[in-house]
Amino acid sequence: MTSTVSTQGRRTGDVMRVLVTGALGAIGRATVAALVEAGHDVTATDRPGARGSAPGARALLWADLTDGGDAFAVVRGHDVVVHLAAIPTPTRHPAHTVFHNNLMAAFNVIEASVRWDVTRLVNISSESVLGWAFAERAVRPEYLPIDEDHPLRPQDPYALAKSFAEQLCTAAVARSALRVLTLRPGWVLWPDTYHAELGRFRDDPALPLPELSYIDGRDVAGAIVRAAVSDMPGHVICYVVAPDLPARDDLATEARLRFGEGMVLRPVGRADASGTSPARIRQVLGFVAQHSWRDHLDVANRD
Repeated sequence: MTSTVSTQGRRTGDVMRVLVTGALGAIGRATVAALVEAGHDVTATDRPGARGSAPGARALLWADLTDGGDAFAVVRGHDVVVHLAAIPTPTRHPAHTVFHNNLMAAFNVIEASVRWDVTRLVNISSESVLGWAFAERAVRPEYLPIDEDHPLRPQDPYALAKSFAEQLCTAAVARSALRVLTLRPGWVLWPDTYHAELGRFRDDPALPLPELSYIDGRDVAGAIVRAAVSDMPGHVICYVVAPDLPARDDLATEARLRFGEGMVLRPVGRADASGTSPARIRQVLGFVAQHSWRDHLDVANRD
């Protein structure tokens, strides 16, 4: 794979200069590794004081993305920005801290991407924008499986900030040449967390699942790499989920257990279909999850 360097310091040709924010988080580290393996020139950035390293990256830069100057400094010169940086839940920080950090970081990264003529932003949102992951009052889906047309009803500061960031992306595309792919991962699991997170639900079918979709973190990184090289115009939003229900075998049964009677179930091709449809990301990016909970929770030989 060959490339040249333009007078603006950007790579042209097959190799892209990619900035990954939140690069020392679990998905960030996997994404850096996947982009490097794909042959791209990767710069990693995370908040001052974060721990870890980013093997294979050209540089690891410390930046507070809630500060516009820091955001503009690290975004400059990149073809693609993958925005992962965020406080990952609303449960371990005060609400105003979560909302301010996540929304202002997104605003500054998006604004810098517009002003520095970044060609592609991969915005990492969350399935929590639907509203029920951290709801204080019960939120019931209108139908299952969920798709990208389903209404969003976020209540908590994390989901609200993610939802507003998606709106900022739409506005940026309307006023610039920036192209955006927003990815909404489901419940992210890893090889070393499947047993702890899913084992008890597999063992006790009476327990309602906390989430009706999941995705292996390695697959999230793979989807990000596909999004980074996509030439899809505009702002496209896709859920990133495995095709099957986590730890269970029947979506209809799980829907009744979780939401009671009367849930509208749309046609699916398998009884254990995910509660969120992977159809759009398959259509847009050709992405199909490669990892399953079944690889780690073997029914006959589980721990």
